[in-house]
Amino acid sequence: MNFLETARSRYSVRSYRNQKVEPEKLEKILSAAHAAPTAANFQPVRLIVVQEDKGLSKIGKAANLYGAPLAIIVCSDHAKAWTRPFDNKKTVDIDASILTDHMMMEATELGLGSVWICYFRPDVIRKEFQLPDTLEPVNILAIGYADGKPADPERHTAQRIPFNELVHYETL
Repeated sequence: MNFLETARSRYSVRSYRNQKVEPEKLEKILSAAHAAPTAANFQPVRLIVVQEDKGLSKIGKAANLYGAPLAIIVCSDHAKAWTRPFDNKKTVDIDASILTDHMMMEATELGLGSVWICYFRPDVIRKEFQLPDTLEPVNILAIGYADGKPADPERHTAQRIPFNELVHYETL
């Protein structure tokens, strides 16, 4: 698949088969995160890979993983974040989002499903995984083999705002 085909094929999977993700596929997903750009190349993101039942149960106290056999907790390190000098905006959420998107696209390319989870209790994740104060859990990426029919890659025509509402040239 080319990138646009991959992007259109990706959808939020909320039901997974009881099948582990192969180590070589996980390695490719993590390599995609490693290749992702971050502001000023500060790389303020840390990933916690969780695939054992005990760890998945810990996450289950804070979020619904929809039966995924693999979860990656994406954390931002506020102590290492680049800050825009004009308004002091820290880019940690942006950096974490870029890494998450790279991992989702690679998972799709590998025939895996994923769902980006932001609906979770960060206090529970902090406690269960003993995160230091400088690390903020930003999102959880659930990954596995989808159980069910994939979404139609052409659904974006009907489900997205019209292209001319999204894109403006030279002025809004």
